[in-house]
Amino acid sequence: MADLTTDVRYVKGVGEQRAKALEKLSIRTLGDLISYFPRAYDDRRTRKKIRDLEEGESACVEAMVAAPPTLSRIRRGLELVKLRAVDETGALDVTFFNQPYWRDSLKAGETYTFFGKAEVSGRKRSMANPLVEREGSRLMTGRIMPIYPLTAGVSQLTLVKAVTQGLDACRGLLPDPLPDRVRLDHQLCRAGYAYDQIHFPDSEEELAIARRRLVFEELFLLAIGLKRLRRRRDGLTCQPWEDTELVPFYEALPFALTGAQRRAIEDVRGDVASGRPMNRLVQGDVGSGKTMVAAAAMVCAARNGRQSALMVPTEILAEQHFRGLSPLLEGLGVSCALLTGAVAAKARRSVLAGLESGRIQAVIGTHALIGEAVAYRDLGLVVTDEQHRFGVAQRSALSAKGERPHLLVMSATPIPRTLALIIYGDLDVSVIDQLPPGRQKIDTFAVTGAYRQRIYRFLDKEIAAGRQAYLICSLVEESGGAPDDRKAAAAYAQTLQTQVFPHLRVACVHGRMKPKEKEAVMSAFSAGEIHILVSTTVVEVGVDVPNATVMVVENAERFGLSQLHQLRGRVGRGRHKSYCILISDSRNEETRARLKVMTRTADGFQIAEEDLRLRGPGDFFGQRQHGLPALKAADLTCDMALLREAQDAAAALLEEDPELAEHPLTARRVEEMFSGGEGALN
Repeated sequence: MADLTTDVRYVKGVGEQRAKALEKLSIRTLGDLISYFPRAYDDRRTRKKIRDLEEGESACVEAMVAAPPTLSRIRRGLELVKLRAVDETGALDVTFFNQPYWRDSLKAGETYTFFGKAEVSGRKRSMANPLVEREGSRLMTGRIMPIYPLTAGVSQLTLVKAVTQGLDACRGLLPDPLPDRVRLDHQLCRAGYAYDQIHFPDSEEELAIARRRLVFEELFLLAIGLKRLRRRRDGLTCQPWEDTELVPFYEALPFALTGAQRRAIEDVRGDVASGRPMNRLVQGDVGSGKTMVAAAAMVCAARNGRQSALMVPTEILAEQHFRGLSPLLEGLGVSCALLTGAVAAKARRSVLAGLESGRIQAVIGTHALIGEAVAYRDLGLVVTDEQHRFGVAQRSALSAKGERPHLLVMSATPIPRTLALIIYGDLDVSVIDQLPPGRQKIDTFAVTGAYRQRIYRFLDKEIAAGRQAYLICSLVEESGGAPDDRKAAAAYAQTLQTQVFPHLRVACVHGRMKPKEKEAVMSAFSAGEIHILVSTTVVEVGVDVPNATVMVVENAERFGLSQLHQLRGRVGRGRHKSYCILISDSRNEETRARLKVMTRTADGFQIAEEDLRLRGPGDFFGQRQHGLPALKAADLTCDMALLREAQDAAAALLEEDPELAEHPLTARRVEEMFSGGEGALN
């Protein structure tokens, strides 16, 4: 008998080859298969007679193939199969593009179900590339169909068949991690029903019932896991830091810190003096001065005889932090070093020796800080910058270099406060919601592509005045649609260089480049050797280029507001007036309203709240926050009310059964959920 850990290749109809393809989607077991939820649904229940088909509507038609289909080769790369299907009300002309197999698959005189978008011209009805099934089959037509995320070698049909077989294989076997009382108190359906209906719903109402059950379950388990993690951390102790005097630090700064920065520093001082390991997230807008909070913490570490390590995602960012922080730290008697892959062998040996002996008190670097050869004498503080670019494993690996070091995580992704407290359920959160005086206001405009030539002239003028510019594209390569479907960074950079700005230096950087290539381009841009940098969003976590004054974002509607805000924060870092231009030809009113928000406010938290309100379902973060267990059903941006309900239920259960001794199924599912890394969300 199968169980949820059964290898997916043993599910009827899957086999070795399909199992290999499914593995690309992280589907390895029967449990993975039935938990691979659809991303959308296609309602294929509407059945029509041919005569009743209306222009542009998608419907099912049962019709008989009137004559053998014909195959014609129009030109190289274009083959057409044509046929006429009939019912008692009329005829339907069907065309398949580059699907020659239909000529022999469809037999004259036999009846099939055709599902597709109808085209109507007078009395003539036609469909292009419809789905086709034999009469009476209901695998892909005549029902609400799940639409799954796909990968090469896995079709919708493959997944539909596999999931159908998977649900059959575990019929009656699905363990229910929700205690009966919780399920009944919150009026939730049983697990088996929920899985059936989330994949193949009988109606929109049944789908809503199934989704509510699965979302609640996921959030309930998440809440239990986070509460247990926090409780586990609350039980840890460490030597309190006694000397947290920072008057010399404040006096050494060439500027006054904002009230928000001081509050965050006081939070840190309280943590390190508490006798418990600090686990704090400092969340602040781009340019809000989070680095000064890290610097204060590093000074505290040194005053208590402990070492600190600041880890950032890229070498160029590490160098930038080192240049900015080392004069301040060294001036306060804190010895400082840089450690990245680019550090020469001799200097590297010296840094490693200094860390091991304790001669170096503060080190700034990339993941080179967690290399096997790196040993610290007494690592007491770990700081990670741009938290969402680091996995839990990397933070854990750095923390493991010390004896319960304090952890300070810095993130420039503005997240609505309520959401931050939930997502970082195991972290204490400090919010820096003030910008330091003197930060440039960035004029932001939302325009259509009709302004492109004017924008190019404006860029020319800015660059002639000695400035630089970013130009952001949403994808690296053409998607195979219409020629203007998406701006491809490499091709766009080439066009700009040869046709628009032949007199300037244009370069391109995107996520598929090797790190070294990326670093080289960013360094050249930073040094002023490149006038225009065409980029995908890899510049989000970028270097400080005070001379860059213009940020142009193509297809701005493809980005979330928080992401656009991050990108905008790349300019306005120097003394020159800066601009952000968002280009979008979308006529969607909601999209235009979203982009208008960017022109009205520069407050990242306000933008995040607005993004949350306007976007509805979807990945609010652009990518899943590393460290949070992957949520398959729940959407933290939409399920806030259900989340609070689930949190209350989790708290009540833990109060009566703190170790979940009487709820082993619940305990096991929580363990599975958080098994992605030791102490997830650490």
